[in-house]
Amino acid sequence: MQVQFREVDPFNCWIWLRFPEVPTEGEKNYVDGVFDSWYVLGRLGGFNSENLQAHSEGSDLSWMIYENDDSKNSLPALMHNVGKLEYQSNWARCWVDLGTSDPLCIDVLINCLSQMNTDIVQIEELRIGGINEDWPVENHPDAIFTTNN
Repeated sequence: MQVQFREVDPFNCWIWLRFPEVPTEGEKNYVDGVFDSWYVLGRLGGFNSENLQAHSEGSDLSWMIYENDDSKNSLPALMHNVGKLEYQSNWARCWVDLGTSDPLCIDVLINCLSQMNTDIVQIEELRIGGINEDWPVENHPDAIFTTNN
């Protein structure tokens, strides 16, 4: 899976997937499930790089002391909104308002889609941001901030 970043507006971002062929309904269900799960984690503040205590600890988490006050003092990092995944031929796209979530959310999505590409459905290309010349976009109805495309 080739990953490409283009112009990324965190409040009005399109994510594009290109498959080698039109995905089946079963494959679409897997892709939809990844995006739905990703959004729920983001909406609940899961992508907050200010509070990665276990990650910072390293590989041995036995008897780690978790600083509850540290987690309460970090700024919220909340994903605001996500649109329904749309499919057209061998393309899929999803609009997202990443809100104040950290770029960690993009890494998590890439990791999930990379594993899905290995195990479930082949994805040739993942584009983060920008527009797709093969599939024009309008301003998304849920976008708080819009751009002139």
